[in-house]
Amino acid sequence: MSQIFVTRRYRFCAAHRLHTDLLSPEENWAAFGKCNNANGHGHNYVVLVTIRAGTAERMTILDTLDRLVTETVIERFDHQDLNSDPAFSALTTTGENLVVVIWGILNPLLPAGRLHKVGVIETRDNYFEYAGAS
Repeated sequence: MSQIFVTRRYRFCAAHRLHTDLLSPEENWAAFGKCNNANGHGHNYVVLVTIRAGTAERMTILDTLDRLVTETVIERFDHQDLNSDPAFSALTTTGENLVVVIWGILNPLLPAGRLHKVGVIETRDNYFEYAGAS
């Protein structure tokens, strides 16, 4: 069966503070600058999910993907403080960690080998991509 890669785009808005208790206040400021503001800050995140699909099943798998991403990622993170999410209890809420967390949420819910990569656009200049083991 022929394989194609399909990428879907999703959006959510969330706040976070780049901070780790492993560093002193001065070290956190040096590492994260204004993103370490105690009041946090927000982003309009764009999530790009790329899957492998056979040409005949493309529409069916996209409906499933849209439902899964909406129910497990968008509803979970939209208009939330990422620092309060259990997935980040031991992680700093960087874009690198966010993209890995999203992969970890979606990969077990899709058939093996279906998820190809996840990308997160955090700002105009920051894009993170992860293609973990299927």
